[in-house]
Amino acid sequence: MAEPILEALIESLRRLPGVGVKSAQRMAFHLLQHDREGAERLANSLQSAVHRIRHCDRCHTFTEGAVCSTCLDASRDARLLCVVETPADQAALERTGSYRGMYFVLMGHLSPLDGVGARDIGLQQLLDRAGNGSVEEVIVATNFTAEGEATAHVIAEALKARGLRVTRLARGVPIGSELEYVDLGTIAHALVDRR
Repeated sequence: MAEPILEALIESLRRLPGVGVKSAQRMAFHLLQHDREGAERLANSLQSAVHRIRHCDRCHTFTEGAVCSTCLDASRDARLLCVVETPADQAALERTGSYRGMYFVLMGHLSPLDGVGARDIGLQQLLDRAGNGSVEEVIVATNFTAEGEATAHVIAEALKARGLRVTRLARGVPIGSELEYVDLGTIAHALVDRR
């Protein structure tokens, strides 16, 4: 049986998504045996992030200040508002370098079975932000899961009822893939959404 402090470290590492007991043990043993300096840096970074990172007052992404750098960037197109589920989704879109509008981060998706409703994802704040007079198009970029699709539908209906133009990220066959290896649902959507 492991020492209590070591066991606590392993259990803490298991909280990370996709990390099971064996992976958590490997990480803990590696940090303690081979990279104590890295362990110190990791601990300090986590401590600092937990105490200093908050949600942006405008878009809800992660930031150290009241408003994130994206929302403060005057060169971004305020006529475009992209709705994503998480800060990680926003970061993925930013890495493409192809979107220069603003964002609204839902911090999740609708999930009635889990008790997550429209209030929990900030639907009213989104409607207020989109209806501020400068937004011309809202791009719904929720995930293509059942929950993401349901969330996209609710958002789109609410925004359309307010007279806003709503678009959805396109979906289809990934670049560089071979059709025989693409799942049938993706092929079906690519055919329906063809251009």
